[in-house]
Amino acid sequence: MEPYTFSLVLGAAGLGAMALSGIGHQTHHGGGSGHSAHHGHGSAHHGALRGGGQHAGVAKAAGGAHHGAPSGARDAVLSLMSPRVLFSVLLGLGATGVLLRGTLAGGLRLGAAILGGILFERLLVTPVWNFGMRFASNPALTLESCVADEAKVVSGFDANGQGLIAIELDGQVVQLLGTLQAADRAAGVKVRAGDMVRIEEVDTERNRCTVSAL
Repeated sequence: MEPYTFSLVLGAAGLGAMALSGIGHQTHHGGGSGHSAHHGHGSAHHGALRGGGQHAGVAKAAGGAHHGAPSGARDAVLSLMSPRVLFSVLLGLGATGVLLRGTLAGGLRLGAAILGGILFERLLVTPVWNFGMRFASNPALTLESCVADEAKVVSGFDANGQGLIAIELDGQVVQLLGTLQAADRAAGVKVRAGDMVRIEEVDTERNRCTVSAL
């Protein structure tokens, strides 16, 4: 089997496997899928429960502008390492090489095949893939995604350091029992209704969490 045929078969098999298994969706959201979901949830949560969200957004925008160029270069490199991109280029390269058999040879054929692979990935596969991802549902957020988020105190904490807190989860406000962490209880920290606390740990089975005072 010549290299172009092998590239064609490998690229087609890889893209087919990714489409069937849903790996492409996970890769699209990247290693930061959990982080992105958590970050998006945290932003909405802070904006809904805290008046200072706008200031945080301005600070974040300033930081993003400062690091824009390095982040853009890093994202470009990471996109080239995406399995979907590699398989797409291999498929296009192999198909172009096979089609040009008998027309071009040697370096000319290789160069045309590489160009064909890149154009195939950018002009055909990427638009189709992105269109398909529009219909893919995002994973539902769970209580674990609230760790390190801020929550609003609904009822003042009692002498045992416990009280109700409210968080926003998938667009819904959820109330659960919050327990002040041991260090804050030992320091005699008082938490009143309307205060903001940070979620440190979550117990999903008992629908409660450990929080720290801000």
